[in-house]
Amino acid sequence: MILLASNSASRADLLKKFGIEFVQKSVDFDEETLDVSDPKAFAYQAVMGKYKRALELFGLELPLLLADSVVRLNNRMQRKPRDISQAREFLQAQSGANIDILTATVLKSTKFEFIDISCTYYELGVFESQDLEMYLSSLDWQDKAGGVMVEGFHKNYIKTQAGFKSTAMGLSVEKFLPFLEII
Repeated sequence: MILLASNSASRADLLKKFGIEFVQKSVDFDEETLDVSDPKAFAYQAVMGKYKRALELFGLELPLLLADSVVRLNNRMQRKPRDISQAREFLQAQSGANIDILTATVLKSTKFEFIDISCTYYELGVFESQDLEMYLSSLDWQDKAGGVMVEGFHKNYIKTQAGFKSTAMGLSVEKFLPFLEII
């Protein structure tokens, strides 16, 4: 049993898909306090900030699992869109482009510590405007780094992929799965 310190439904769904027993609790770390523009550094610092806060709140009675994801496009960072206008801006920039989704992960128990930053690369086709507007109207882009939903809207526009889909969905399960026996 592990403690997923995140309120992400996508991360919870991934753990269920892989048959990992967990409880889920939210951790209140304000990412806005980070003054970092490099996407990889931001993901790392965000997950470490969440980890420190979760350790204060929950301790290590259960192993802690935390993650943070960002989208990198032309070496610029896209975080969770604040509103529909920013979601539209992010998605229009992604249309016909190559994007990287970086996910930083921490799995910590009393016996083991796993820290990882993984990346999944996508080459995307040009988005159809009516599909884009339907996606924006659905609000499914909310709480998604860059508004990216590879299991939903983006799925039909993926030309090529390198890396794990789980990384793009916010939790690099395949990377830490072998270590769960140790904790």
